[in-house]
Amino acid sequence: MMRNRGRPVAALVSSLALVWSFLALPAAAQAAPPPPTLAATPPMGFNNWNAFGCDVNERLIKETADVLVSSGLKDAGYRYVNIDDCWSLRERGPDGRLVPDPAKFPGGIEGVADYVHDKGLKLGIYGDAGTKTCAGYPGSLGHEELDARTWADWGVDYLKYDNCNNQSDGSQEDYIRRYTAMRQALDKTGRVIVYSICEWGTSQPWTWAKGIGHLWRTTGDISDNWASLRSIIRQNAPLAPYAGPGHWNDPDMMEIGNGGMTATEYRTHMSMWAMMAAPLIIGTDLRTASAETLSILGNRALIAIDQDRLGVQGAVVSDENGLMVLDKPLANGDRAIALYNSTDTLATVSVATAGTGLRPAGAYRLTDVWSGAETQVKSTISAGVPAHGTVVYRVRPLRDPAHVAPAVAVGAELGTVVPGPTGGGTLTTTVTNRGVGTIRDLSVAAHVPEGWTAAPLSSAERARLATDTTLRTTWRLNVPAGTPAGHYPVDITASYRWGPRHRPATTSSQIIATVVTAPEDGRRHLSTISPVTSANATGPVEADQSNGGALENDGNLITIAGHVYQRGLGTTTGSELRYYLGGRCSRLVTDVGLDDEAQGGPATFTVYADDTAAATSGPVAAGEAPKPLTADLTGAAWLRLVAESPTSGTHTDWAKPVLTCGDVPDDSPILPQSQTLFSFESGTEGFTIANPGDGGTVTQSPSFHTEGANGLAVSTPVAGNWFGRTLAAPVDLSGRTMLKFDLKAGDVGTVGEIAVQVGESFTWCQGGLWTWTNPHSSRTVTERFDQISCPVGVTLDRSDIRAVWVFLNTGGEVLIDDIRAE
Repeated sequence: MMRNRGRPVAALVSSLALVWSFLALPAAAQAAPPPPTLAATPPMGFNNWNAFGCDVNERLIKETADVLVSSGLKDAGYRYVNIDDCWSLRERGPDGRLVPDPAKFPGGIEGVADYVHDKGLKLGIYGDAGTKTCAGYPGSLGHEELDARTWADWGVDYLKYDNCNNQSDGSQEDYIRRYTAMRQALDKTGRVIVYSICEWGTSQPWTWAKGIGHLWRTTGDISDNWASLRSIIRQNAPLAPYAGPGHWNDPDMMEIGNGGMTATEYRTHMSMWAMMAAPLIIGTDLRTASAETLSILGNRALIAIDQDRLGVQGAVVSDENGLMVLDKPLANGDRAIALYNSTDTLATVSVATAGTGLRPAGAYRLTDVWSGAETQVKSTISAGVPAHGTVVYRVRPLRDPAHVAPAVAVGAELGTVVPGPTGGGTLTTTVTNRGVGTIRDLSVAAHVPEGWTAAPLSSAERARLATDTTLRTTWRLNVPAGTPAGHYPVDITASYRWGPRHRPATTSSQIIATVVTAPEDGRRHLSTISPVTSANATGPVEADQSNGGALENDGNLITIAGHVYQRGLGTTTGSELRYYLGGRCSRLVTDVGLDDEAQGGPATFTVYADDTAAATSGPVAAGEAPKPLTADLTGAAWLRLVAESPTSGTHTDWAKPVLTCGDVPDDSPILPQSQTLFSFESGTEGFTIANPGDGGTVTQSPSFHTEGANGLAVSTPVAGNWFGRTLAAPVDLSGRTMLKFDLKAGDVGTVGEIAVQVGESFTWCQGGLWTWTNPHSSRTVTERFDQISCPVGVTLDRSDIRAVWVFLNTGGEVLIDDIRAE
């Protein structure tokens, strides 16, 4: 019998067992596995801000968690229920900690977290890398460790960290310092918390925030309108190289379901967010969401593209004339291809398969992620994409295309349509076979609104249409006299047979016909009339602001040689705008000049009545005073405004253009009429501050004015205050739809918001959302009455306005003028 020398038997057995167990383990398990990547795919969830602003409370968050579960959105991947600004008290507690508002969150944030966690969901919270949040609640600058520990103790899983009142010197180094401070504070808590950096793309966080945050905003705040969505897509799409597992570009929360866009636009919203591997954060009231909204948000095929474990943001492979193609590789070898049409009409969007990451093949299978339809193409992916629409295909090579329907692209072009026997319009349709194999017995039909006719002027049929060939048909549209101006659908349908069994199939597209009629009688600001066509060298033509650059709504108030205008058209040289007059208008009066922000020039402005130059400015140089033009438009069917110079892109302004139509007196009011409430010509007009303890002062100032010779200079506190006054007598604003005021920020930017008090009780009603203005920039702040909300049980009676207030903040001087109703 062997004896163990020098070691107890038990110890030897234990050692042998450990050695055996180690040898028995797979090689991959012999070392501790790396920790899983947090936010390995873009976070999905809900945030209350877009739909509710500051109106957040415990009930809303709990009921939203309930709906995420009951609607199936949780199972689709939506996990985070995020509370935005305004959840805390205005002051910290005696121990320095943030305190949940007990009226809004009687169970505290920890109680809400427990409720959400019990649903299998996660809770998010909002903080700010400044002294105050954007709504003026306590910020976390200088309190990072205490606030991070507080949130972790409550069970928070996600932090959205904003950038208001940041006390920054504007350097990228300061942004890195402030956001790294919270990163380190979160790490010290030991709790797993997704970190969302929300500094609006100001310091290009995609270049530095990887390893600090899990996602970072790349743009300013989104709004529920097409211009905002289009602008944000254009800014975020080129940033694909910076995204990946655990570090995502964030183009902001989604507006789907909030009512400001069409279903087509909301599908583009969802499609492009998924293609850009963006976080999918719902921003609508899910408790009342329509079936259509839920179907868009819950599209599993599209969510799978967004959440693909490869974690690659779709790359831009073409971008021309408002048509963009994105290509996104997927973990199983498929590619997601998006055909995006940002223009205002149906367009055929195409990309050669060789121009994408698809491996060479004789054919490819396309699965439409919205319809589920499957088709095949030989070498070009193509579709008729509606205005503001996006088609997304999941694509893979196909060995045998004979039994899959060919992809047939139906496109159309349609110019302006004028009612009446001498009007009408010309429609051109195209049908292109992109599939492998010839299609047969092709027939094209144009379905027009009742009372219209569409007559083909060339063949609308083809016996055989081979791969990559097109049938082009021209149609004459006739529209009855008296048809109102507006937008009307025209459906184009291609019917054909395909494959060895000659199976029947149809493919359809819809183009929107724009019917134009002459303006109504009266004198009108031309900026309130939509042009029939608009072309500009740089970015869009801007209404009532200068052309700031490539993006929508990026200009200042039109300013020529120091003269500031509320109304006008901001263009660049190389621009042309066309308006239909129908022979009913007589005159256009306008000032023209180079905007004070312009570089280059000189520029020449010409007003055309049909093809005749009715007024021209001659060369106008930068800094030159506004030049008045008066153009006789008598009998003209069309008005054209052209700004040109040897170099395109110079910022040119049509300032306060007024169009006269019909038989109206020269002194008739210019529409839409404004009702000035405060002009500050006689002083501060009694303006005061709503919350005296929060600070702020007002003085009359000639430094900025859009009407008269004076405005109001406001010294704002960092956290902001309301400036205004109670009216001497109630004001009746019945029939008015909005309130406005003009604003110019000083060395520090500011938000602008409007509130009113109504009725004998002086009930306070405000919008809850605001307009941001950058340092040294100017704009008109607008609040529609339907955006202003009152406490429960109170109706905003526009006939009984008792006080008007504007909100300004960030601690700098702000200049305002002409508070008015329209």
